[in-house]
Amino acid sequence: MAAIFSVLLIVLFISFSSFQASPTNSRLFREYIGAEDTGVTFSDVPVNQNIEVHYILSFAIDYTSSSKPSPTNGYFNVYWDTENLTPSAVSSFKAHHGNVKVAMSLGGDTINKQHVYFDPKSINSWVSNAIHSISDIASKYNLDGIDIDYEHFRTDPDTFAECIGKLLFYLKQQRIVSFASIAPYEDDSVQPYYLALWKKYGHLIDYVNFQFYAYPKGTNVSQFLKYFETQNSNYEGGKVLVSFGTDKSGGLSPKNGFFEACSNLRRMNKLNGIFIWSADDSKKDGFTYELQAQSFLADSK
Repeated sequence: MAAIFSVLLIVLFISFSSFQASPTNSRLFREYIGAEDTGVTFSDVPVNQNIEVHYILSFAIDYTSSSKPSPTNGYFNVYWDTENLTPSAVSSFKAHHGNVKVAMSLGGDTINKQHVYFDPKSINSWVSNAIHSISDIASKYNLDGIDIDYEHFRTDPDTFAECIGKLLFYLKQQRIVSFASIAPYEDDSVQPYYLALWKKYGHLIDYVNFQFYAYPKGTNVSQFLKYFETQNSNYEGGKVLVSFGTDKSGGLSPKNGFFEACSNLRRMNKLNGIFIWSADDSKKDGFTYELQAQSFLADSK
């Protein structure tokens, strides 16, 4: 079976080598949802009709569904809030909002308070298993896109790049998903993996959900803009989105000038969109900053 998939991927790569990532939308808003079991639903979250909105289900993980989860070599299971974020809820949400798309994120930081590791047994076996399981989830949930958010690794950057690159290639060529994103952050144990992926397969990646909230708390506007330029250079030619967290994480907060920084980027024609971690954390405050971010993006001035 693995050999058949290897041949198929080679054929697809040859036929699909001219593919280019689709252009971004400067009025793009994205948010992760479902990772923390706070009961957040699609009916809770805001949707401004004048922008493009992506909600990203978090997470699908290639670990077993047990009290002591372990890696499954590419067989993904759904770990987001399946009680509230159901396939029918996704379909209803999209049917009521023509400007909304829903994606899923792979990996994440932890599962049952232990790190989630990217831990393939081999490139071909992991890709083959991932293609099957991800395709099934995407079909069941009527999903539009995929996001890569692994943060811990038990392999080398080149293996990660090949596994994820081949997976994205197949999913997009077969139109199982229409867009893909990655979610790196500035750390020597993380960034090399995503840069290796970007170097070889960046043409398959539509958005870079860079975790600017992983920078230190107290980041100011000037520092934030420097961080953005650094990452814009690292992911040259890509659509790097700016971000903040509503979970008391670091980076530049809305209270300290996030939207001022966004205004500066927009004047320089470099604002590719905004994403937030996460809807689960924002529910208790009535999605104050989501509403502000969406309104900001809808304002074309």
